[in-house]
Amino acid sequence: MTSRRGFLTGLLAAGLAPHTTWASAGSPSFLSAGKSPTGEFLLAGLTRSGEILFRHPLPARGHAAAAHPVRPEAVAFARRPGSFADVIDCRTGAAIARLHPPKGHHFYGHGTFSPDGSRLFTTENDYENARGVIGVWDAAKGYRRLSSFSSGGIGPHDMLLRRDVPGLVVANGGIETHPDSGRAKLNLAVMRPNLSYLSLDGTLQEQMELPQELNLNSIRHLAIRADGTVGFAMQWQGDAGELVPMVGLHRPGTPPRLMADGDPRVLNLNGYGGSVAFSPDGTQVGVTSPRGGVLQLMDTETGDLLQEHRMTDVCGLAPSANGFTASTGTGQVFEVTATGKHLLNRAGLAWDNHLIPIG
Repeated sequence: MTSRRGFLTGLLAAGLAPHTTWASAGSPSFLSAGKSPTGEFLLAGLTRSGEILFRHPLPARGHAAAAHPVRPEAVAFARRPGSFADVIDCRTGAAIARLHPPKGHHFYGHGTFSPDGSRLFTTENDYENARGVIGVWDAAKGYRRLSSFSSGGIGPHDMLLRRDVPGLVVANGGIETHPDSGRAKLNLAVMRPNLSYLSLDGTLQEQMELPQELNLNSIRHLAIRADGTVGFAMQWQGDAGELVPMVGLHRPGTPPRLMADGDPRVLNLNGYGGSVAFSPDGTQVGVTSPRGGVLQLMDTETGDLLQEHRMTDVCGLAPSANGFTASTGTGQVFEVTATGKHLLNRAGLAWDNHLIPIG
């Protein structure tokens, strides 16, 4: 009879050694940064109903996270201007690595893995040269830094994998900042936000800029539909109270489509798109605003604003089986469906800006 040791030895020799997956960590549906009532910062894994499966301490406030496509590993990114990205084994709670940007750079709070999970991409500010950078890290060999390339603009914030072809799409917010000036915006008079479509080796393939009259609308957050359509949420840097769109859709090779353009209810977002997501069937796109305390849902075909839901300090947003899941800075997790909003869970935590789907 073959012993267990002999069996495992045979698997190793054949390159078939068993490996852990997200099921080993309880099959979480989402990742979110948060803050405890006593002030500790953390990254948590949540079920689809908003229950906490695991939590891991962070050295400072987190922002977004990236989930490895296979292994139960998460990268928790510091809020900009951030100097850490913690790689966490979500099965054991072990700290795998703490990444720091090169001298003269800081993280922007977002990142994503390559489709096979071998590389991690991070959005960064090369602040001494006022340019956006995508850092590349070897996720197969201890997360050592491999290289970097231009993001295609200034102030890259969110970044996702494309779903139509291999590559990345980057939200270049267009805002120049420098740590010596805190979070001050240094170039509003000349800012030029864009969406940049890059190959996985950094070649710029296409770029979309907003019309000149919207050059103060910083493109910040992204969602991608199954057909490759990119949804983007914006943050207005102009005069408060101006009626400007906060959500757009874009397909490479076509002009952008601006959602709910001219609808006065868009003013309820207070000029701030916090997160954006598509419904599972792609017929709706949602945007949150913690400043406005509101979630709005729009029809992706007509652009019409369909629903508006009031939620104090709502920001995290992700697709759910029946519509959308939203999280708030007051610790609540809601499901939003065609019949309205439904409270799923209330945690003793303040959830941060983003609810990151796993898988």
